[in-house]
Amino acid sequence: MTISVGEIAPGFVLPGTDGTAAGHRDYTLAEFAGRVVVLVFYPADKSPVCTMQLTTYSDDISRFGQVSAQVLAISPQGLADHDAFAADHDGFGFPLLADEHKAVGGAYGILGPLGFYRRSVFVIDAAGIVRYAHRSTAGLTFRSTDEIIDAVTALG
Repeated sequence: MTISVGEIAPGFVLPGTDGTAAGHRDYTLAEFAGRVVVLVFYPADKSPVCTMQLTTYSDDISRFGQVSAQVLAISPQGLADHDAFAADHDGFGFPLLADEHKAVGGAYGILGPLGFYRRSVFVIDAAGIVRYAHRSTAGLTFRSTDEIIDAVTALG
């Protein structure tokens, strides 16, 4: 299944962490209804490109805030790995969610031929409609903050 621009974003409930042991909870797409959500699917905690990508977005979190966008980063690693990854980088400006069974990745059509996550970004508008979708083929680069912010501001 592949979700396209203009379609309703698949809902989800995933365990997540804000980088602290006390910050573990379930996150849902529905809890952000009425807000723009930027879903960032990344292949692996602590990999060089993923680290650069999430660090960049975290450094730019105030820019996402200026356009009232909530960033959620999703990968197939568990909460213990997410906590360690966040601790290594003094935390991130957004939650890390654990899609250990890759069900959410499958629903968004970002799984590669061998079932690995492809680096992908989706912008979901306040009504829950996908307004921007990018699925990487090589995975060695990531969408710039500028490009994502442009997609958010294009919503009007």
